[in-house]
Amino acid sequence: MAMPTLDDVAREVGVHPSTVSRALNPNKAALVNPETRRAVEEAARRLGYRPHMGARGLQSGRTATVGVVAADLGNPFVTPIIHGLTAALEVAELMPVVAETQDEHERFVRILDHMLSRRVDAVIALAARAGDRHILEEAARATPVVIAARPLPGCDLPQVVHDDGAGARLVVEHLHDLGHTRVAQLRGPLDVANFDHRAKAFTAECQARGIVEVEVPETGARPTMQEGRRVAESLLRQSDRVPSAIFAHNDLMAIGALGALRAMELHVPDDVSLVGYNDTPMTDLVAPPLTTVHYPSREVGVAAGQVAIALLQDEEVDDVCLDPRLVSRESTQRAR
Repeated sequence: MAMPTLDDVAREVGVHPSTVSRALNPNKAALVNPETRRAVEEAARRLGYRPHMGARGLQSGRTATVGVVAADLGNPFVTPIIHGLTAALEVAELMPVVAETQDEHERFVRILDHMLSRRVDAVIALAARAGDRHILEEAARATPVVIAARPLPGCDLPQVVHDDGAGARLVVEHLHDLGHTRVAQLRGPLDVANFDHRAKAFTAECQARGIVEVEVPETGARPTMQEGRRVAESLLRQSDRVPSAIFAHNDLMAIGALGALRAMELHVPDDVSLVGYNDTPMTDLVAPPLTTVHYPSREVGVAAGQVAIALLQDEEVDDVCLDPRLVSRESTQRAR
């Protein structure tokens, strides 16, 4: 069965096709008599007509799509960000087109090239690593680009991020209050600015509070459970004395570390307190429920969508930085 056309709607109402086109275009509907506009809308619904977005895009220079580039769609941390983005973009009748880089630079390059060739109205990058700065700045010559979730220090593109340094300091404060004096951190890939900021702030705050930080010989190549377990195992193998608390740079790495600790018959929190980061959905359901830093994922998504819309409306925008908060659960307790 053929898709109804604009001409079909025009014949149904008894008006010229251009009148139907104006009536169904939000930017031109006010030019049509209200009674005629209602008749056109009712006929379009009755016939199942859908505007041809490609044709409308040729007229307006817009496609009503926004490219969203994530690192790993399997990471539950990403889902609330995309939910927030979608909610914000829908207000402006924009549709997100989502792709993932799998944290690979070459894949990021291909995705951006494909999205730009599809003439997306804007790009929101959730996957930036230090080496991706130049390709994003190049893309911004063709369409508005917003950096979100993963900051790019020194980049002039608008950014919607979170205060990772403040989050790491909250972790140290929490462990200090519980009496921990010997701790370690499991680092994520340091070419992702979030993890670099967390690492530096954690070390500086430990030094300021007189807490010994045990050196960990490995760094996670990716922020995954598998890497969290591997890095935790490297710590446990080389340490003469296991630290009383471990801070993992994200919740997935913390859950991986939990597996490594169990394999060595170390109990959380009786033997080792464990802290994650992001407050990823369901971290309250692991055993024990994970103490973590709440990252306002959905709010980051909403703000990034709003910044993209503002750029498309040629408005001035400022960077957005949201605050963390510590969520204390059963994976941490007073040091023995």
